[in-house]
Amino acid sequence: MDFTHLFDILPYRQKRFLDRTALAARQGNSGIWKKWSPADLLAERDRLSAGLLEMGFKTGDRLAIFAHCGSPEWCIADAAMMQIGIQPVPMHATNRPDEIRHIFQDSNLKGCFVSNFEMLERLAAAGCEWPVIFTFEKIGQAIPPIFLQKTKILSWSEVCCDPDFNDFEKIKTIRDGIGEHDLATILYTSGTTGQPKGVMLTHANIVSNVKSVLAIAPLGPKTVCLSFLPMSHIFERMVVFGYIAAGAEVYFADSVETLPETLREVRPHFFTAVPRILERMEERLIARRDAQNFVGKKVFDWAIRLGERFPYAGSYSMPMDYRFKLWLAKLFIFNRFRRALGGRIKNIAVGAAALQPRLGRLLSATGLEIREGYGLTETSPVISFNRFEPGGVHFGTVGIPIPSMEVRIAKPENENLDGEIEVRGPSVMAGYLNLPDETAARFTADGWFKTGDVGRFEFKRFLKITGRASEVFKTTTGKFIAPQFVEQQILQSDFVAQCLVLGLNRSFVGALIVPNFQHLENWCRENQVHWTAPQFMVFNPKIQKLFAGEIEKINENYLGSVEKVRGFRLFFENWTAENGLLTPTLKMRREKIAAAFSKEIEEMFGKKVDGE
Repeated sequence: MDFTHLFDILPYRQKRFLDRTALAARQGNSGIWKKWSPADLLAERDRLSAGLLEMGFKTGDRLAIFAHCGSPEWCIADAAMMQIGIQPVPMHATNRPDEIRHIFQDSNLKGCFVSNFEMLERLAAAGCEWPVIFTFEKIGQAIPPIFLQKTKILSWSEVCCDPDFNDFEKIKTIRDGIGEHDLATILYTSGTTGQPKGVMLTHANIVSNVKSVLAIAPLGPKTVCLSFLPMSHIFERMVVFGYIAAGAEVYFADSVETLPETLREVRPHFFTAVPRILERMEERLIARRDAQNFVGKKVFDWAIRLGERFPYAGSYSMPMDYRFKLWLAKLFIFNRFRRALGGRIKNIAVGAAALQPRLGRLLSATGLEIREGYGLTETSPVISFNRFEPGGVHFGTVGIPIPSMEVRIAKPENENLDGEIEVRGPSVMAGYLNLPDETAARFTADGWFKTGDVGRFEFKRFLKITGRASEVFKTTTGKFIAPQFVEQQILQSDFVAQCLVLGLNRSFVGALIVPNFQHLENWCRENQVHWTAPQFMVFNPKIQKLFAGEIEKINENYLGSVEKVRGFRLFFENWTAENGLLTPTLKMRREKIAAAFSKEIEEMFGKKVDGE
């Protein structure tokens, strides 16, 4: 048996891995894990499909899913809609009210699934007239007044019904009439400017990506996986499809905040993450270091420096002296760190944003195989990925193009052979909803999709991202600067949490920086610098001098003469999706950050800041 549609994956799983636990999640506040077998999931899927048909929904209708985290209910709702031709439209939990209104209107939504009362309140704040809202759990609180007259709110049990023979026949007839190139779902890209665009993905788009990833990922029926990234993003949604098809057990975390406890409880072998999760893991490692005595700190520092030199090409090529030192580091430091993560985690796939090579090497040295990949919503999503086998990884790159995906560099414009990355393959989107001109503009005359990212191939086959085509700027010296590359170098500093590089039509390159305040506070304690609060510390002359020194080291060691950062400003508040400075996928909204701090930017470029 094979699968050609997304709704085929559950029956495929049942045929191959009968009676195994497929999905699991905690039930309410009880802390008890409810486990779903493939048969359980298929039965509930059909009950929900029958209920939706009974309510009058039909092929071509669209329903949103608005949830605070992934869950078995999320997966069931997704499959139940798709097998009867309803197109799921996931919305990010961090979407602003204006974005929710735009998605509601642009995709002509007929209703929405919500995971809890908080999501219901956020829909209310958007002010849309929803015909019907389905809840994953019973709402034990007062319904927002805006919904009392025009919106029908039904719990999961109220919409599901036990299908009879006629229901099964109707479901089967609809399902058999859906082609693999028919539209499966619409996902709205977060967009760094303007309103999000609806990316139309077919069954064939996502299935081809699932199969390509299964060919290179270490997943199987004995693999325990943890899912905690939002399933409104195509990355985690595609990965969960892959978990199910591979026969793995998938446990859904309640939230990122409870991740440390969940890791120790579930003890997974594999999970996907964004770089910020790995940065938090490093912060916990640093916190362990800071809790040691003088000798303990020295041992930790030695182990961390050793880890940051972990060989690019994997453990098979380690020199013997390095192998011995790493064995000692694991014995005294790293093994305890891994036990705090459950003790069984081996493979972590990272995507959505650039991973610092130093961090990838350090965590790989602890025994966690960190592999970075690259993709877009428009490509369902994975384009390239570092492999888990020896010789298949180079930190600082986003890996080798996956099977079925062709990648080329268009019109290299500099001595490094950087150019826009273009791709072609079965997972490339059908187009943008209601935007034919924008769809056409993203494809070349010969049918290649223009990613908008700039990069090059290194070591013959490893793709490296060096920036965004739309973000590359010229200084008044006439030299091109790729800000993403400069930002990646600055982020190598333990003292930097976030940064934005600017310099369009300026005489030099400048940076806006949000410090890593946990690390900074520890440094202050060790160097007898009085600590008060972040909003005051960013103006402290000793802190300014510290960052000037960090910038100077980065300039000397990692940046070319035209790329060197000659000015900076420190800020005490993190840039988040909630304050509108990051997208829901945690990418910087560059124009909004620049607008928010326009006064500070003008001051920075009016006078270079060298730590004075």
